[in-house]
Amino acid sequence: MRSSIAARRYARALYSLGREKGLPELEGYAAALGVMSAALGESPALRSLMGNPVISAAEKTSVVDTLADRLKISGPVLNFCRLMADNKRLPELPAAAAAFNALLDAEKGVARGEIYTATALDEAKKAEVIATLAEKSGRKPALVFRVDPSILGGVVLKFGDMVMDASLRAQLSILKDTIKKGE
Repeated sequence: MRSSIAARRYARALYSLGREKGLPELEGYAAALGVMSAALGESPALRSLMGNPVISAAEKTSVVDTLADRLKISGPVLNFCRLMADNKRLPELPAAAAAFNALLDAEKGVARGEIYTATALDEAKKAEVIATLAEKSGRKPALVFRVDPSILGGVVLKFGDMVMDASLRAQLSILKDTIKKGE
């Protein structure tokens, strides 16, 4: 999800507040933000309501309070959502939650990524890939393994800010371009 400057600023502010209280508090904030963000994401009517400029900030805050009460969210995360509603930024809550999680991952030394293979990998191979990435990057990998038969063979890895395409499809494309150029 693409994050706006405002969403990142809100996330940093909440992160600073939670950091004073420690890692368990930050993880609690991340969980609460995820629940609230998912509730907004799952309801098109709620997203529309929160993005509607005709609805007053007080009414949006009232909706946030009701939703937070149902979801058992309180404290700083509730105040954070109220502040975003007051400032007409609540539609950016999912982006703020993603930015908050990125800050938390950096704190914990975690790098998220995806790995695509043409066929499913067994658990031993997955563990080997994770161990190799941890050794090479110095961070704890949190990988999502996906199967994409269109790559034909090999692997496509998106890890942190790195993308490595060692798929057969990419190699064939390079070979095709080379042949077209006549080299």
